[in-house]
Amino acid sequence: MLFELATLSVRLWSIPKLLSALDRYTAAAPGRLLGCWETEIGEILTRLLVLRGFADAEELSAERERLLLADDPFDIGEHLVGMRLETYRMFDFVPDVEPGEYGSVYEFRTYELKIGGLAPTMAGWKAAVPARTAMYPLTAAMYGLDGAPRITHIWPFPDFNARLAIRKESYDTGIWPPRNGPENIAHATSTIAILTPISPLR
Repeated sequence: MLFELATLSVRLWSIPKLLSALDRYTAAAPGRLLGCWETEIGEILTRLLVLRGFADAEELSAERERLLLADDPFDIGEHLVGMRLETYRMFDFVPDVEPGEYGSVYEFRTYELKIGGLAPTMAGWKAAVPARTAMYPLTAAMYGLDGAPRITHIWPFPDFNARLAIRKESYDTGIWPPRNGPENIAHATSTIAILTPISPLR
């Protein structure tokens, strides 16, 4: 399975107006809607993060081309001011995303990696993920198939205070960060997002 993470920058106050149209589009389009979040804290506000899964490269490529050629992408074109579409593959030791109830706050972290840094980063993650996910589940850990070498990982938390507590415990006990992780990061960003009503992930 391949994954698309769409970052949709939209006009101020437009998210409540566009969600029903976005929901209809993703229900009818190829691929499977897995999650839809509104950014709360991060580089740019008034963004939607839309995660979809695709059976194979052919299905994803056809949908990508359709979006790029559309004059009304996602059927919310009148509200869009920017769109970034990224393709990912899940780390092979991390299960594919399954909708369910995991938390009210999600953190999206993207690490652009130094050249040659992906393989050692994945090896470190493979060793560290079991202990870290025993503390609280991981939604996704995946590497980019386009653009800069990078990984994106998505973590759910019951609330913001729980995020701080879980992260502190993982650092204090030495569970996290993974070996070879920080050494291979060239640039890191973090975004806190909250679920929208149309998200299968809860």
